[in-house]
Amino acid sequence: MLKAKLGEQLETWVPRILPFVFSRRLSPAALTVTGTLICLTSAVAFALGEFRWGGGLLLAGGAFDILDGMVARRHGIESKVGAFLDSTLDRLVDMALLVGLMIHYAVAGEPLWVALAGFVLITSVMTSYAKARAETLGPIIGKGIFERGERILLLILAGLTGWMVPILGILAVGGLITVVQRFFLAYRALARTDAESERAGELPR
Repeated sequence: MLKAKLGEQLETWVPRILPFVFSRRLSPAALTVTGTLICLTSAVAFALGEFRWGGGLLLAGGAFDILDGMVARRHGIESKVGAFLDSTLDRLVDMALLVGLMIHYAVAGEPLWVALAGFVLITSVMTSYAKARAETLGPIIGKGIFERGERILLLILAGLTGWMVPILGILAVGGLITVVQRFFLAYRALARTDAESERAGELPR
């Protein structure tokens, strides 16, 4: 949702603010990997209870995650390999951040918050999986109130403000709603595709 609303504006604003980033010497893959490493450092900071450091590092890593695709599109060097790398490392970061929080709350002796972070982890993975799996079967779905951009932005806010538990609660509810949304969108689209295939099979050759 956030990406769809701000995507075109960011494509215009960022090159104006950071023109040097769009030099041909910069590799989109290198930006992707650099952003991932920064975000994994953020996960370590969350595990250690250094939430502000974690939020700041996640903000920096998220910036790289935005820039890699922009650079690739600007120079016309988008590729399936790059898309695969970006998507796979995004999933790694999503899981690492929440595992970091689970470790922090486990060490702190807060089993309820461990379970909360674990639930957010499950909804995060299911949100991405539902879309990816549906698209291997036909329909392309991308709707939902809490896509990856919203989740990362809220985790950044949680780290910088220290309101980690309340924001995890928001992520848990929003994540559950998004999983249900994507499930029904995929189910409806796939059922329609199956019905069309059945009708096509009934037509005389």
